[in-house]
Amino acid sequence: MGSSGLAATLRAAAALLRLDSEWDWFVTLNAADYPLVTQDDLIHVFSSVPRHLNFIDHSSDIGWKESQRVQPIIVDAGIYLAGRNQFFQATEKRDTPDGFKFFTGIFRSPWVILNRRFIEYCIFGWENLPRTLLMYFTNVMLPQEGYFHSVVCNSGFRNSTVNNDMHYMVWDDPPQMEPHFLNITHYDEIAESGVPFARKFRENEPLLDKIDDRILRRWRHRPVPGAWCTGRKKWFNDPCSQWSNVNIVRPGPQAEKFRKHMNQILEESLSGNNSCTQ
Repeated sequence: MGSSGLAATLRAAAALLRLDSEWDWFVTLNAADYPLVTQDDLIHVFSSVPRHLNFIDHSSDIGWKESQRVQPIIVDAGIYLAGRNQFFQATEKRDTPDGFKFFTGIFRSPWVILNRRFIEYCIFGWENLPRTLLMYFTNVMLPQEGYFHSVVCNSGFRNSTVNNDMHYMVWDDPPQMEPHFLNITHYDEIAESGVPFARKFRENEPLLDKIDDRILRRWRHRPVPGAWCTGRKKWFNDPCSQWSNVNIVRPGPQAEKFRKHMNQILEESLSGNNSCTQ
């Protein structure tokens, strides 16, 4: 909780902008996420997606979050105290801002896939909006669940949103603070979902081994293989210990499921039901 997580995300984005000029999307994940597609699958499907889109689960219907997430004032101790991640909370609350419309994830969703142009807008701030919202979200309890959502929907990028965070999760109804832990009984639905990421898992969860074996074709303690792996596949030799052109991709069966899922959410986005006006 607190703004140090958002600061780290923005710093990472700024570093990537400086390091390379050819990437198209910035994908945010954390240690609780696990891939359901190979890197080749991901690149293959996104290669045909319009580059102006931003995949971000968002809504302005914040409900109970207004009093418990928007109005409380906190100070993130992690910004100036080494080795601490607690935060300090003020006794009073502040009014919900009227200078911009507050957006947040429908299902507590800080996970986003943002296009390069929008990341440049947030980092370089050629308008005051990104910096103004960053100052406000510095004292919000969970800023990563609302900063990018609010910036995109209050800016000229509002028509670029696809209301989806590309994650498979199982929630209570109504949703609680965190999704359920996934287990082996969820495998069939996960495999057919077509989404590229899932969360969250217990340590040493057998479901992860099944995903590695059947979906990612990943050997234990080795990377997920791709077309870039050119070594011979033997039980004692890692084929990815040798590589060639990393720009060559070889999509697998899961890529087709991912493409169908992508086409579906893009069609829903074109219907206008997922715009920032809601």
